[in-house]
Amino acid sequence: MQGMSERQYAAHVGLSRGAIQKAKTAERLVLYSDGSINAAASDARRAETTDPSKIRKPPEPKLKPVPEAAVAAVGDTLREQGLAVPAVGGGTTFLQAKTANEVLKAQERRIRLQKLKGELIERARALSLVFRLAREMRDAWVIWPARAAALMAADLGVEPAAMQKVLEKHVRAHLDELAEVRPDFR
Repeated sequence: MQGMSERQYAAHVGLSRGAIQKAKTAERLVLYSDGSINAAASDARRAETTDPSKIRKPPEPKLKPVPEAAVAAVGDTLREQGLAVPAVGGGTTFLQAKTANEVLKAQERRIRLQKLKGELIERARALSLVFRLAREMRDAWVIWPARAAALMAADLGVEPAAMQKVLEKHVRAHLDELAEVRPDFR
C-alpha cells in the first residue's frame, strides 16, 4: 500500500469515514493505483473543489461570562499567596482559578476555626466596643480638669478656678481635634 486508507485519511483531515467515502465517490480525492489515498494531492484537490462557505469551522468554546470582580478576586487571592497573577484582560486559567478557590476555602476554614476558638469577633461588635471605649475616654477627659485643677493650682501657686478654665479650654480643643479624626474601617 502506497498511500493512506480511508480511515487514516479521515483522521488526517478531521472528517468522518463516510465523508471521505463520499469525496472518493465524487472523485474529489486523488487515489493511487492500489486504491489508497494520496494525502498531499487529495488535500490540494479538496481545497480547490470545496466551497469556502461550507468549510466546517471548529466550534467556538462555550465559555460563561465571568464577572470582572471574580477575576480580580482570583488575582488578589493568588497575589496574597505569592503565586502568578494573570495579566489584566488576559483571563484566568482553570488551574489558577482552582488554586485560588482552594486557597479561599482554606482561608474561610481558618477564619471559622478562629471564630470558634474565640480569637475573632464580629465587626459590628468590635466597632461597638471601640465606640464605647472612645466615649468613656472622652468622658474621663471632660471631668479631668475639675479633678486636677485644684492639685495643679496648689503646686503652681495660682487660683484653682483660673487653672480649671485653662485646663478645660485645652482639653476641649484637643477633644475637638480628636472628633475630626475618622478611622477607615475597611
